[in-house]
Amino acid sequence: MSLVAPNPELKAFTCPHCGVLARQHKWGHVLSEPQQFAYSEGGINHADLKVSLCDNCAENCIWVKNEYVYPARSSAPPPNPDMPPEIQVDYKEAAAIYTKSPRGAAALLRLAVQKLMVQLGKPGKNINDDIAALVADGLPKLVQQALDVVRVTGNNAVHPGKLDADDTQVAQQLFPLVNLIVEYRISMPARVQELYDALPAGALNGIDKRDGKS
Repeated sequence: MSLVAPNPELKAFTCPHCGVLARQHKWGHVLSEPQQFAYSEGGINHADLKVSLCDNCAENCIWVKNEYVYPARSSAPPPNPDMPPEIQVDYKEAAAIYTKSPRGAAALLRLAVQKLMVQLGKPGKNINDDIAALVADGLPKLVQQALDVVRVTGNNAVHPGKLDADDTQVAQQLFPLVNLIVEYRISMPARVQELYDALPAGALNGIDKRDGKS
């Protein structure tokens, strides 16, 4: 299911608390007695504060002048557990900022994919060349397309006018793609290898003879 970033114009979005695409309701202003509210020059008027309530988990999100500010947790999916730790650092940083800086998140995810190229045995200096090499090695088209989406979007994020600074919808779709790349290139091969190695020795020998390996 696609992620839907918090947006005061939408009746439903992916809740940052529970991660469920759910209806958000009971939009209302935060009430406070004027004499009990501390004002400062240039500060926030309590009338600018609004609260939404998730229909699924009944937790609140807080908004200032229709800008989402709480909770700080991202509605982006967590990184694939098999993602290398040094790449998870970039992924998690992107998840923490994508609602406020889609450009920054897209650039970080592109960096994560570039680092992933090294994990997949490629130089990691030119991500386009690395993808081409993986395609020559038989990379499935689905994974190639995911890599190129993250690559091109990340490139556009650091060039003026290439990515709308407010386009969280673009940035948020990159997270599942990065996880998909890890799933196909790291998680799935590891699981298949583990199951294959667990086959009886006789069966493994028979497979080797069939394939001319012994």
